[in-house]
Amino acid sequence: MRISERGQITIPKFMRERFGLNGDVEVELKPTSDGLVIRKRSLGEHPVDSVLGILKHPSNTDEYIERVRGR
Repeated sequence: MRISERGQITIPKFMRERFGLNGDVEVELKPTSDGLVIRKRSLGEHPVDSVLGILKHPSNTDEYIERVRGR
């Protein structure tokens, strides 16, 4: 690949398809010690991140279900 005079690069089609970089997908460049990393920009928080760590103490799922069901 080459960088154009305007600072543009072309990502090969097979890579765009593999990583879902089609259309108007925004990407971000992250500098690393080895160079640059390009990745899709996240539009929001991942659903798992919003509940990760919500339980402050260890719990037993089976006991919880029994308690919720009133058994």
